[in-house]
Amino acid sequence: MDKLDARILELLQGNGELSAAEIADRIGLSKAPCWRRTQKLQQDGVIRRTVALLDAHALNVGTTVFVTLKTGNHSEAWFDKFVRAVRDIPEVTEIHRMSGDVDYLIRIVVPDIDAYDVVYKRLISAVDFQDVSASFALETIKYTTALPLDYLKLD
Repeated sequence: MDKLDARILELLQGNGELSAAEIADRIGLSKAPCWRRTQKLQQDGVIRRTVALLDAHALNVGTTVFVTLKTGNHSEAWFDKFVRAVRDIPEVTEIHRMSGDVDYLIRIVVPDIDAYDVVYKRLISAVDFQDVSASFALETIKYTTALPLDYLKLD
């Protein structure tokens, strides 16, 4: 990967709809080599997919809830059951296995507290937890899907 690849990634993180011609024009490269570079980044798994970012408020899921989970059971069977349960809950948008005092951190998006309660009940009926704690985001100060490119090892 070189500086041109990094520039392509930077542009696509800002707008995934840019055409090869638009990218080529912005980085000073002809269209065909730019297209080949983009294809290689996709084939190598650097670009995983291109998506549309939707407005949560416009879709009536503007309430974000961060849920911490503790479990007393760390067996593979428990974990498999947990993964199946959360995969079937569309309001769960992120799941992270954590170090420290909690085992998992989940991000949930819902219309309101009542909708969260429905998701909560669905979650705790599917899997046993030692502790479940929820915090509601009052305001989103920063949200981005763009990853920092400063750490790339360039050729």
